[in-house]
Amino acid sequence: MRLPNVYSVITPELQRKHSRTARFLGIIAATIYAASAYLPWAYGREALDNMSYLGGPSPLQFMGLGLAVVHIIALTGSWFASRIARVRGATKLLHRFAWNKAAHAGAWGMFIYILVIIIAISVELGGVVNVEYGAWIALAAAAIAVVGSWFLPFNTKHSLYKVPPVPILEILTITALLAGALLAVAYALNQQDGGVFVVLITHFAVMIVTTIRSGVGEWLRIASQRHRNVLVFAAFVTAYVFPFTQNGSDQNMSIATEVLTFAATAIGLNIVVGLAGLLDLGYIAFLGAGAFTGAVLSESAFATFIGWKPPFIVTMLIAGLIAAILGLIIGSPTLRVSGDYLAIVTLAFGEIFQISMSNLDGTSGPDVVRGANGIPAIPDLNLFGFDFGQPHVILGVPLGRFSNYFFLLLLLMAFIILVFTRLNQSRIGRGWVAIREDEKAAEAMGVNVFGLKLLAFAGGAFLAGLAGAVKAHVDVSVTPAQYIFLESAFLLAAVVLGGMGTVLGVIVGATLLKLMPEKLRFVAEYRMLFFGALMVLMMRFRPEGLIASQRRQLEFHEDDEELAEEVDSELPYEFAEGKSA
Repeated sequence: MRLPNVYSVITPELQRKHSRTARFLGIIAATIYAASAYLPWAYGREALDNMSYLGGPSPLQFMGLGLAVVHIIALTGSWFASRIARVRGATKLLHRFAWNKAAHAGAWGMFIYILVIIIAISVELGGVVNVEYGAWIALAAAAIAVVGSWFLPFNTKHSLYKVPPVPILEILTITALLAGALLAVAYALNQQDGGVFVVLITHFAVMIVTTIRSGVGEWLRIASQRHRNVLVFAAFVTAYVFPFTQNGSDQNMSIATEVLTFAATAIGLNIVVGLAGLLDLGYIAFLGAGAFTGAVLSESAFATFIGWKPPFIVTMLIAGLIAAILGLIIGSPTLRVSGDYLAIVTLAFGEIFQISMSNLDGTSGPDVVRGANGIPAIPDLNLFGFDFGQPHVILGVPLGRFSNYFFLLLLLMAFIILVFTRLNQSRIGRGWVAIREDEKAAEAMGVNVFGLKLLAFAGGAFLAGLAGAVKAHVDVSVTPAQYIFLESAFLLAAVVLGGMGTVLGVIVGATLLKLMPEKLRFVAEYRMLFFGALMVLMMRFRPEGLIASQRRQLEFHEDDEELAEEVDSELPYEFAEGKSA
């Protein structure tokens, strides 16, 4: 039996009739939620950041209080807008916000935030009994706020993006947001308690969703498009500043280098899956091919198969070419199949690669990579006199080994993003999208389907090979056990979770999938359970990914008329003219 939709019961008539009562109820609930921050939420001091005091809120409790304040602002925003509109000559800016949608998102955010805190307290202290009355009061108040938000009308559309642009304001806002994101990430990563990290991520996610629902997100998106060069430059400057916030610590920088390597590889996979629509379940083999090539050509005492040791720049190119050749080898006989059959073949290729590397041990095959033992003791890079293995002091801040590789990987990431965006905006990229949407129709229109498929496999493999060459030196050793099917599954999950066909989405997905396991070690036995639950929820509520292009959103939400209008407005002139005709 299908459960009824809540909005099939709560009709627009009921919303208009009870909106004032619902608004008042939400304000009262948010006030109680804010006051509960001064009550104890946990029985013991060991849980999270010590929520056991009466009258002394912890930082996380203050953040919960902040969510309540945001909810009150959203609830009162439309009321103030209607009052200001009666004043002659008053600004109409407040009318451009989607206050009710922001209030609805804020209510759910309050509920999810306190629920995550209750779960974290229960896990860290060993039972729900350790949750104090303040947390239960906050949960009840949040539930009331959610019920009240259902009776707020949602038929008003935000129009904040129609405000005349002020370039200096837009640039300053983008810069301030990136600086705030840097401080927030640095603060979250420096938390040793995994539960605190999860709660902080939840708080940031709630604030982002509420901002998007209010209409500010759309304004930021359009402002970012107007100042794309400023955004890209500011983003890379922010990334380069990140190591200076770690005070020489390698703990978080080692995770950051893993994230960048994973993200660079995922963007290469995004060409195959996101643009061309080819399901590849063995993509980790291309990263492994680059890593083994980098290891064999390194100056490690165990890399004895080839005596020639070229400069690292040449090694990177060779690693990328070998990975691309493997892409052509696997692609040529298999790309005539599609769908599930292609997925099975690529899965087999990934397993064959691992087994082959294990057999190159001098017994079952030539001694190339020492079999399952791999190649250890890979020395650190030394480029143009810069030793990546030695700490350096810049501007009075010590930068360790992983910080050095972090800078190198950022340069590689910039190159990979440039290649991806240029391909995506070219005729080749449009051909890939045509193949993804309808292969038969694309072939009928003269698209070289087989050639473009091969190019997608070879291009994505080349980028993964470049990342693999750097990874070999970062990890110091390379073994076949590092490149198993589970890693391919995580790469594919990063693309799907973040948003297929986008750069920022894949980076966000890769960051979450690499970062969360590191910070969830306090529940190590449940990490895969959380991962599976996250993917199920994503496929149910946001199948297009966390950060998806508008066209892909429209594929999953065909009944969204507002989104359709925005997509139509961005079509090239000839398409829009043909549509109107």
